[in-house]
Amino acid sequence: MTRILIAGAGIAGPALALTLVRSGHDYDITIVERSPHLRATGQQIDLRAQGITIASELGLFEPIAARSVGESGIAFVDAAGKPKAVFGVNDSGKGQQAITSEYEVMREDVVDILYNETLNAARAAEKLPNGPRLRYEFGKFITDLQQDGFGVDIQFSDGLSERYDIVVGADGQSSRTRQMLREEKSFEFTGLYLSYFSVPRADADTELSKCFHLSGRRIIATRTGNRSTTQVYMGTMVETEELKLSLRKDMDEQKVMWKSLFMDCEWQNKRFMDGLDNTTDFYAQQIGQVKMDKWYKGRVVLLGDSAYCPSPITGMGTTASFVGAYVLAGELVKHGEDIPAALEGYNKILRPFISEAQRVIPGAPWLFYPRTTWGIWLLQTCLWVVSVLRIDQIFHQLMPEDRGNWKVPEYPGLKLN
Repeated sequence: MTRILIAGAGIAGPALALTLVRSGHDYDITIVERSPHLRATGQQIDLRAQGITIASELGLFEPIAARSVGESGIAFVDAAGKPKAVFGVNDSGKGQQAITSEYEVMREDVVDILYNETLNAARAAEKLPNGPRLRYEFGKFITDLQQDGFGVDIQFSDGLSERYDIVVGADGQSSRTRQMLREEKSFEFTGLYLSYFSVPRADADTELSKCFHLSGRRIIATRTGNRSTTQVYMGTMVETEELKLSLRKDMDEQKVMWKSLFMDCEWQNKRFMDGLDNTTDFYAQQIGQVKMDKWYKGRVVLLGDSAYCPSPITGMGTTASFVGAYVLAGELVKHGEDIPAALEGYNKILRPFISEAQRVIPGAPWLFYPRTTWGIWLLQTCLWVVSVLRIDQIFHQLMPEDRGNWKVPEYPGLKLN
C-alpha cells in the first residue's frame, strides 16, 4: 500500500485525494490541516475552462453549480454608484466564460463539497478488499521533512513522526512545504496588494459586482450575488514600506493601515470605513504568481497554488487546482510504484496548461489601476465603448472555453464518471 501525505485541506489536496480514492487502488492517504477545523472562510472563486471538464469527471460540477452565488456580471461605477460600463456573464452556451463566470461560488462551499465527497468516497472504499484509505487530521502540520530515494520522513507539530512514500504540498500560495524545499524565490510579485472583508448587504447591492476607481492606483469593489453579506475588495498598486510591513502585523493594525489608504474614497465611504472597523474576517495579501522550473524534489511534490498559483488576476486558480489534482492522480495510478516516473509525468504533461493558465492580459494589472483622474476617465471611456458595442460578448462567444490547445488527458485507471 502506497502511503501518501497531503498538507492542506483546501481545494487542491482534497481534489487529489478524492480522485485517488475513487480509483480504488491501494492508497493510504492522510490529509493534515494546520487549522483546527475545516476553513469556512475565503472569498469568491470560480470555475472555468478545463476545470469544468474535470469537475464533471469527478461528479462535482452539479453540486458546485448548485451553490453558485448568482453573480450576473460586473459594473464599473462612479462616486454616485452610477454604472459607467457593464459586462455580463456569457450564458449563451458558446465560447469561453466572461470576466464573471457562470459558476461563481464561495470558496468555503467548494471546500465543504470536497470534504464531504472525500469522506463519502472513503466510506465506500472501506468495503473493498485492499481498497484505499483516507483520514483527515486537523490542527496538525509538518515541521520538518527529510527524504531519501525510497521515502520521506516527516516530523509533525504534535511531536509524532511518520514515513511516507510521497508527500504532497497543497498548502497555498505561501506554502511552508515549498519553503522546506528551499524554493522561497519562486513567488513573483505583481505589484498589487489586495485586502478582503465582509459587510452586511445593503438595499443598493444587487447581483452585479461593482468596481470604483480612485486616483493613485486604487480600487474598491463589491460582490454580493444572492448572499446576505457583501464582499468588499480593496486594491492598491502603490507600495510603501509601511504597507509591506503591515502584512506581518495583527489584524487590527492592518485594518488601520488600509483605512488610512482609502479614507478619501467618495463611494459609500462611511459604509466601507465602518465595515472595516467592525469586520472580523479581514485579510490582506500580496498578489503574485508562483513559478517553478520543477514542481517536485525527490518524493515531495507541490500542487495547486503551492506550485503554480496563477493569481486572482487570471481567474484560473481553482481550475488549475482541479486540473493539477487530476493529472497528478492520473500519473500516480498510471505508474504504480514508480513514483519518480509519476512525478516527472505530472511535471511534463501539466506544464503547457499552467503556462496558459498563468498568462495575463498585456499591461495587467497596471492598466486597470490608473494613477490620475484623467487616466480613470480614459479607462472608463474605453470600457464603455467595449460594453456598448458588445465587443466583449462577441469575443467570448468566438473564443473556445478550453485554454490553449491543451487537451485533458485520459486516465482509464482513475475510474471516474
